[in-house]
Amino acid sequence: MKNTANHFYRGWTPVVLMAFAASVPACSRASNPASSRLPLTTVADAPLPGHATRWDYASLDAKRHHLFLAHLGDSAVVVFDTAQRKAIATIPDISHVHGVLYVPQLDRVYASATGMDQVVAIDAKTFKIVARMPGGDYPDGMAYAPGVHKLYVSDEHGGTDTVIDTASNTRIATIPLGGEVGNTQYDPMSRHIFVNAQTRDQLAEIDPATDKVVRRIDLPGAAGNHGLYIDAPARLAFVACEGNDKLLVLDLVSRKVLTTFDVAKDPDVLAFDPALGWLYVAGESGQVSLFKVQGKTVSTLATAWFGSNAHVVAVDPATHEAFFPLKPPRGTPMLRITRPNAEK
Repeated sequence: MKNTANHFYRGWTPVVLMAFAASVPACSRASNPASSRLPLTTVADAPLPGHATRWDYASLDAKRHHLFLAHLGDSAVVVFDTAQRKAIATIPDISHVHGVLYVPQLDRVYASATGMDQVVAIDAKTFKIVARMPGGDYPDGMAYAPGVHKLYVSDEHGGTDTVIDTASNTRIATIPLGGEVGNTQYDPMSRHIFVNAQTRDQLAEIDPATDKVVRRIDLPGAAGNHGLYIDAPARLAFVACEGNDKLLVLDLVSRKVLTTFDVAKDPDVLAFDPALGWLYVAGESGQVSLFKVQGKTVSTLATAWFGSNAHVVAVDPATHEAFFPLKPPRGTPMLRITRPNAEK
């Protein structure tokens, strides 16, 4: 396709090429699978503090309506009140923060300070840092296993999952996975941890009772499987592949890939609204994909351009609002808040 495109544009002057590019909508210029209008209504674009630098994961304390946002470029966690629709606190000194996870059982927030290879524990009421602990090599996504009171941290460059005892806030194990590691998720049905072994095109299954890999699940069609969400009641795992812009639907009973979808270019973070059965896939490209999940049946709703660097999404299952921290090319960052269109 690249050779065909080069032949098509050959002989065009730079001015003509620029005019042609400007006339094409952004969602068409990106190599997206199927552009259409997202069935979402923007209800607010709320300003966020700090600089227009990169944001990463987000996690919601639904009871207090507090959304914790990892402001990677500013090395801070921002606390946004979703009821008041305004930022209420900034927690600094979390170097190059990537992952952030609110754990309701502990009323605590954990953040991965990748710049220091640390995991940071934060009191969810006072927003004060209460502990720091080793987090492996390039700590990223995190998952909590409540039965054993352990936090599992993806060491993306280290090829391992770091295990943290949340009672003492100490590292107690390192689980080798091989190659780069993507996102980590907990499955409450099996009580196992699942983690993307993204350079092996596999999903590793870990038993928290022993902190051993009990199964490696091959993912045919995967390339750079990084994003992960587990729909426990439906026994499905959704795997987003940044290497080929695919979404894999994995049956957790048979351990087989049921289907594969084209998805937003450079997919990263996934979020799910269980009442609506809506799966959000946010892409580094600024595109967002939406899917409808009914039991084990998954169908595409839309893929379209959404906003600059819209690769992070969180959903409030009570209000159905979705939250996207955006990094504009210039100016101040903002949190775009959406709701599903009434007709959907």
